[in-house]
Amino acid sequence: MPITEILEKNAAAFPDDVALVEINPQSEEKKKVTWREYSLIESSNIDSFRSEITWREFNKKSNRIANLLLSRGIKKGDKVAILLMNCLEWLPIYFGILKTGALAVPLNYRYTAEEIKYCLKKADCSGILFGPEFVGRMEDIAEQIPFIKLSLYVGEECPSFAESYDDLVTYCSTKSPSITLTDDDEAVIYFSSGTAGFPKAIIHAHRSLMHSCKVEQNHHGQTKDDVFLCIPPLYHTGAKMHWFGSFLVGAKSVLLKGVKPEWIIKTVSEEKCSIVWLLVPWAQDILDAIDRGDIKLKDYELSQWRLMHIGAQPVPPSLIKRWKAVFPHHDYDTNYGLSESIGPGCVHLGIENIHKVGAIGKAGYGWRTKIVDENHNVVKKGDVGELAVSGPGVMNCYYNDEKATNEVLDGGWLYTGDMAKEDEDGFIFLVDRKKDVVISGGENLYPVEIENFIRKHDAVKDVAVIGFPDDRLGEVAGAIIETKEGFILSEDEMREFCMGLPKYKRPRVYIFADIPRNPTGKIEKPKLREKYCGESLVAKQIEK
Repeated sequence: MPITEILEKNAAAFPDDVALVEINPQSEEKKKVTWREYSLIESSNIDSFRSEITWREFNKKSNRIANLLLSRGIKKGDKVAILLMNCLEWLPIYFGILKTGALAVPLNYRYTAEEIKYCLKKADCSGILFGPEFVGRMEDIAEQIPFIKLSLYVGEECPSFAESYDDLVTYCSTKSPSITLTDDDEAVIYFSSGTAGFPKAIIHAHRSLMHSCKVEQNHHGQTKDDVFLCIPPLYHTGAKMHWFGSFLVGAKSVLLKGVKPEWIIKTVSEEKCSIVWLLVPWAQDILDAIDRGDIKLKDYELSQWRLMHIGAQPVPPSLIKRWKAVFPHHDYDTNYGLSESIGPGCVHLGIENIHKVGAIGKAGYGWRTKIVDENHNVVKKGDVGELAVSGPGVMNCYYNDEKATNEVLDGGWLYTGDMAKEDEDGFIFLVDRKKDVVISGGENLYPVEIENFIRKHDAVKDVAVIGFPDDRLGEVAGAIIETKEGFILSEDEMREFCMGLPKYKRPRVYIFADIPRNPTGKIEKPKLREKYCGESLVAKQIEK
């Protein structure tokens, strides 16, 4: 069935139960509350802004949004982008788009104006809903996206180039629109990037989304009584697909806008969260805060917290050992996935397999895996090959990109580009990535993008960007730079130059040296990793 039916069922079965809670502990949020409302906030809650909606309200909001979009010409098969920070409106907007039969197109909130324009055009979007954080970027491209027929602003003080979502949606019907949807109907477009760093538009049908719900609930056993804490951005498949397990059973979920350890622990305590998905750096920050005494566990109610799971990047076994020493009653799990496989869960460690920490696990619920050579033949157990996965959550295709689709889909199998091996017990371990993607704090950094930027410097002859190990972020981007003859570059000069990159893409390590290339002209990055990724050098460089 289409995933929108779950929302309808939850609204009917649990109308008055809380569906979503938004917690914004940042003091800046006081500015978003009217002065009258602010004066009425109890002093004990002065540092926190909290709001919630029930399942009935969630469904009504989605229906209003769907009817607004339909009244403005959005129809089945159209594409509507979402460019919002995590908030209570995010998921109702997502489901409102789905209820029209259109495709929801979540956009990375870190995209530059040019990247936003590229993705809107790539996905053939005809509408977009965006928040106040993106006014400047949207204004920069407003006249360059004439194909966007409907631009809705979600917030106060609507800019002149958009229409006010709040003003329009209030008057729309709360009844579900009569749009027939099936499992095979296309539902969403998520963006990923290939080795060159250019975003590809990934199409998933309702069948994929439904399978993701079942996978997550099967792996983590969510019940109506669980409370899921969601911290990562909702544009990402990982955050949303982990939430899907709670969505399937009508459980409450909390959207926390912030990653400070104290905020996470306080929210778990006050909202009685039982399941928390973290990234490696957040887990490390929590443990460090506990070690420093900044967090005193006796001050919080955490007995209901049953599961901590991590994804989006390799997990150091030492981190989990340390976590279990502090939280011995916690179950732990990790999932592997990619946007082309509707996010996490196609490979799954399993809470009963903590002795195998370091592995990504075995095939998840409803999935199959194999490890193959360059001819797609299965390799012997223990040999390294490319990981391939197959199941109901594999994407339909890359939108309008048959060549790229054929490169990764073959006979129902998705070839991930990740190199892996399987041990004697059938557990899969990642050993390298074909795509030289640097995963830093759960975010993918694409070396080619950074290299192309650095090459714009007049003194740069060649550059290679690789991942350097980092205890907190997993990896950080490092640039090996070869200068032109007669030129001298300093680290400070390059750091200043790279201020032109978004902050999360800026290299943290700079090394000036020759760049090795093979006979076909490709940079020999394995040699660079072997030569430069020593712990002492990395620590010294990152310290700066």
